[in-house]
Amino acid sequence: MRPNPTQLPDSCDRSPTRRWPDRFNPTLAITLSLAITACTPPQSTTQTKGSQPTTPAVVVPARRQAVSENLPLIGTVSANEMVEIKPETDGIIQEIRFEEGQRVEKGQLLLLLDDSKSAASTAEAEANFKLSQVTYERSKQLLKDNLISQQEHDQSAATFAFNQAGLDLKRRQLRDARILAPFTGTIGSRQVSPGQVITRSTTLTWLVDLDSVKVEVELPEKYLGQIQLGQNLSFTVAAYPKEQFPGQIYFIAPQVSETLRTATVKARIPNPKHLLKPGMFASLTLTLVVRESAIVIPEVAIIHNGDQTVVFTVDKADVVSLRSIKIGERLAGKAEVISGLEEGEDLIVEGHQKVGPGSKVRRSTAEKAAPYLR
Repeated sequence: MRPNPTQLPDSCDRSPTRRWPDRFNPTLAITLSLAITACTPPQSTTQTKGSQPTTPAVVVPARRQAVSENLPLIGTVSANEMVEIKPETDGIIQEIRFEEGQRVEKGQLLLLLDDSKSAASTAEAEANFKLSQVTYERSKQLLKDNLISQQEHDQSAATFAFNQAGLDLKRRQLRDARILAPFTGTIGSRQVSPGQVITRSTTLTWLVDLDSVKVEVELPEKYLGQIQLGQNLSFTVAAYPKEQFPGQIYFIAPQVSETLRTATVKARIPNPKHLLKPGMFASLTLTLVVRESAIVIPEVAIIHNGDQTVVFTVDKADVVSLRSIKIGERLAGKAEVISGLEEGEDLIVEGHQKVGPGSKVRRSTAEKAAPYLR
């Protein structure tokens, strides 16, 4: 005998939340569905004489769309080029020709050391060189006229070569008093002052090339077969969470770390506005696979029953069936279905608690279904 909807049994559970058993049983689901129908107040179902009761539900179709299989990674931003500027000789700073944060060109003079001692030494070396050169040229003629021995000529030649090497060294030391920018970039903070005595180990400043930056990540070895040189990627940083920075992979390490089982992967990122700074953490999204035509359903349609994943489908006669599916990638509010559903099949996204296999539903309006179709 069918229960009278207006007379509720004492055992009816009015709790709005119901949990499926750990191991799903279709027979039990039908029994529970009938019990729920019996416990539902009159206004939640409609029934005409000689027809099966219907339950309102929001129903939408499974659709196809492109799905990307992405791998989230954390990397570190580094400059395209960055050097610590140090002198090549000891000395006293005479002039500082840059401002902190200034953009400089390759070869531009940054600092000038006191070169008075080096200039004097260079002048002395030049005088010795010229004298030895004259002596050497004269000895060649004297040897030709047999007026000196070969040994005397060799000594003058050796003296000439020695003085020439000494002059080259002094000239190089004089040039070392002028510290030039090794490449085009942005100057960092200044660490010295005019008049300060410095040595070869003194840090003067830093020079950073930020026109492009590099991002370095450690990629698990199992994904190495899914990336290649030139592959595109994008990432975000905490300072600009809403902005995506695109780049390309230009380096894949030829070896895998034996301890971490990862390989170093580097990507180069254009940085025309200099928003990215060395040392920033980068949250990368590496696209491994793109499936252009995948079945996608709203995530709210999915019911987890122990180790099974199921959905309620609705046929053209508005009769409910239970379908086991396999889920792939999770998207924002959606999920990819690998197996168990076909494109266009209808499924319930609202109203699961009041239906079961064999139940009949009354479809909601298009306005209620619209949010799930975006």
